[in-house]
Amino acid sequence: MLSVEEQQAVVLAAAGTTEDETVAIPDAAGRTLRAPLTARVDIPVFDNSAMDGFAVRYEDVAAASPENPVPLTVVADLPAGSGLDPELGPGQAARIMTGSAAPTGADAIVPFEDTAAGLADSLGEITVLIAPRPGAHIRRRGEDLRTGDVVVPAGVLLTPLQLSAAAAAGVTHAVVARRPRVAVVSTGAELVPPGRPLRRGQIPESNGELLAGLVRDAGAELVLRTTVDDTDAAFLAALERARAAGAEIVVTSGGVSEGAFEVVRGALAGSDVSFVKVAMQPGKPQGFGRLDFGALLFGLPGNPVSSGVSFEVFVRPVILRMLGRTGIHRPLLRLPAAVAWKTPPIRRQYLPAAIDRSDPGRWTVRPATAGGSGSHLAGGLAHAEAYAVVPGEIDRVEAGDLVDVMLVS
Repeated sequence: MLSVEEQQAVVLAAAGTTEDETVAIPDAAGRTLRAPLTARVDIPVFDNSAMDGFAVRYEDVAAASPENPVPLTVVADLPAGSGLDPELGPGQAARIMTGSAAPTGADAIVPFEDTAAGLADSLGEITVLIAPRPGAHIRRRGEDLRTGDVVVPAGVLLTPLQLSAAAAAGVTHAVVARRPRVAVVSTGAELVPPGRPLRRGQIPESNGELLAGLVRDAGAELVLRTTVDDTDAAFLAALERARAAGAEIVVTSGGVSEGAFEVVRGALAGSDVSFVKVAMQPGKPQGFGRLDFGALLFGLPGNPVSSGVSFEVFVRPVILRMLGRTGIHRPLLRLPAAVAWKTPPIRRQYLPAAIDRSDPGRWTVRPATAGGSGSHLAGGLAHAEAYAVVPGEIDRVEAGDLVDVMLVS
C-alpha cells in the first residue's frame, strides 16, 4: 500500500493553476485572491474624532478640573461628513461628532461627559471639567494602513471581513482565481434518487449530494452531477458529458475496488488512470489519473464515509492548489479523546468525529457514531464536524489521549 503522503504527492504533482479573473469587490466573496489588494487611500482617511464631544486646543484645557473649570466658546459645529476645517483661536472649541474630521488646529477631543453641559445645550459656550491627554480621542490619518500598503495578501480566501477592509481602503476590484470546473459521477446499479420507492437491493443515492457540496465548499464550480449504473457504456457516456461541460476534474464514487462489477476500474482499463491501495481507513482503494480529454479523474470508493474522507485527503488539496491557495490542507487541532476506541492495524484512521465544547478550556473529541469509522455509516455524517486522524502505528486510542483532529465544518 502507498502511504497517504505518497498518494498526495502524486495527485498534487498533476495539479496546474486556473486563469486569473478580475471581479468587483462585492462579487469577490468566497474567491481566492491571486494578486495582493493594496490600499488606495489611508485608513483612517483623515484625522477624526473617536468621541462625541468638542475639539479643543490642549493648551487651553490642560489645567481643567472640577475645582478649576475652563470655559470655551464653541465656534463651529462638525457633524459626520462635514468638510469644514474651522480655525480655533485661544479659548475656542468646535462641537464634533464621532467620525468627523478633526480641525487642523485641534490636538485633543473633550468628550461631552467631561463638560458641564450636554451636547444639545452647548452651541454657545461650554465648561470643561476634566483635562484630556494631549491627542486624546483623535484617530490619526493612516494609523491603520497607508496608501500602497497590502490590505490582503495573495493566495487567501476572501471573506466578508477582508472585503470590508478592502472597501475601507478604497479598493474596487480584485484579481481572483477562476473556479476549477468539476463533474461528480456516482456509480452503482443499486442507487436511486432519494424519496423514490426502494425495491430489494436498492438504496438512496447520497454520494452525489456529499461530493457536490464538498466541491462547492472547496471553491470549485460544479458543472455536472449524475448517477450511472454499472455498465461501461453508461459510465463512458457520463465522461463524455463531463467533457462537453468543460470539466477539469471528474470525481467518481464507487467502482474502484477489485470486485466483479467495478465499472470505473473496468471502463478505464488501459487508460492513464491508475488504481492503487492507500494505507488509510476508510478509503483504501483509490483511482487517479488523467482522462483522454485532459481532465484529472479521482476514482473514490463508493461507501459514503470513504468518499467523504477521500475527497478531503486528495481532491480538496488539488482544487486549492489549482486556485493558488497558500494553505491547501485543513488545519489540525490536538484534542484529548473523550472515550476509547479501536483503530485499524497499519492504516491511518480518519474517524468521523464530534467535538464536545461544553468546557471552553478543554474541548474533547469522540466518534460521531457508535459504529466508529465504518465506511457505510452515512447517517453518522450528520453528527460529524471533524475527522480524528490516528496514525497507523497506534492500535487503540484511550480516553485522555491527545488526537489530531481535522475540522471540516
